[in-house]
Amino acid sequence: MYEDYKVTDRWTGEDLRCEWKGTVVAIATRHADATDIRFAVNGRPVWIAMPNLAWVEQKRRTGYVITDYLAAQTAGRYLQHAIQSGYDNGREMYTMTVDEVLEHANAVVKEAGRTDHLPSLPVINADIRPEDEMGIHLPGEPA
Repeated sequence: MYEDYKVTDRWTGEDLRCEWKGTVVAIATRHADATDIRFAVNGRPVWIAMPNLAWVEQKRRTGYVITDYLAAQTAGRYLQHAIQSGYDNGREMYTMTVDEVLEHANAVVKEAGRTDHLPSLPVINADIRPEDEMGIHLPGEPA
């Protein structure tokens, strides 16, 4: 769905590849009440900041939670719409509102049919060990 996709930039007509790279709770990193979802857009880092209040509001309104998988898909859908609408202007960080998070999360679930149909993350090549794919090696471990 939105963890690894191609989209055409509205203004340049350029084909862009958007890849989910990670999810970080920004409370510790930016002292923000947000969760940051990182994408690479043709290799360029792009962060989508999602307010943590959206998780609370989703639970209050629907009784369901926003999972890590749903958060990544929601941010990816938002990014796709930003690029297609011309809102993407090359910034490194975009901040979603609570209503935008809920709107895009609802659309993602509607597209998938159910949350258990969402792709698992991280996206890893079955032929490569996860630590090799992600470039994560602890000191003393074989590379």
